[in-house]
Amino acid sequence: MVTRTSVRRLAAFSWIAFSAVAIAVLAVLPYMTDSLAGLSHQDSQLATNYATRPGWARGAFYVHVVCGGLALLLSPLQFAARVRRRAPRLHRYTGRIVIAAIVLGGTAGAVLAPMSLAGPVGTAGFGTLAVLWVVFAVAAVRTARAGDLTAHRRWAVRTFAMTYAAVTLRLWLLVLVPLFHTDGVTEPEAFLRAYVIVPFLCWVPNLLVADVVVRRMLPVASRGRDRAPVQNVDMVNPGV
Repeated sequence: MVTRTSVRRLAAFSWIAFSAVAIAVLAVLPYMTDSLAGLSHQDSQLATNYATRPGWARGAFYVHVVCGGLALLLSPLQFAARVRRRAPRLHRYTGRIVIAAIVLGGTAGAVLAPMSLAGPVGTAGFGTLAVLWVVFAVAAVRTARAGDLTAHRRWAVRTFAMTYAAVTLRLWLLVLVPLFHTDGVTEPEAFLRAYVIVPFLCWVPNLLVADVVVRRMLPVASRGRDRAPVQNVDMVNPGV
């Protein structure tokens, strides 16, 4: 029986999956088809910020972009119940790729945080995001290995909330840049003003929503009943 709740959940999942895949492709593609120097000549302020950095910083930037994009691209697949049931091996292998991408992308993000265009706010906001992203992913793996599926799913939802910050950051910029782009303020200046706001705005609301989701869908009371032998638990099973 199709209920309003199931329709709403399907609509929400469809939007999240579509937006995640779209940003994973559109945000990464420019850096795969042109150099940072080339993109900086096209008025890309992010590319300009890193184009003249040392080689290790440019390398960390590419690791962050590629691994973050990969994690964003594959994460929605981990929440598809049909995939978990019909292709559990694919689910396990994909999960391992996602976790590896998060650890690499998050570590690179933490290294890059002090170089943020947003200054000290960017260092604090993006740095905290990078650290929590890795910590949550590791917690999801550890609870899976321990056989605590409920705790594992909770941490997996929180991990995806941080991964999805790549989407919400861009959505906030779409809203904020036009607001700041008023008379006397150029578009590059408007972008910089907006960019100072998003380092926390892109992930804090996500995490609050994720906490509401896990409290409603995965109550703590069920934790003791939702356990499985360690050898039978997927390495990564973040589906709810």
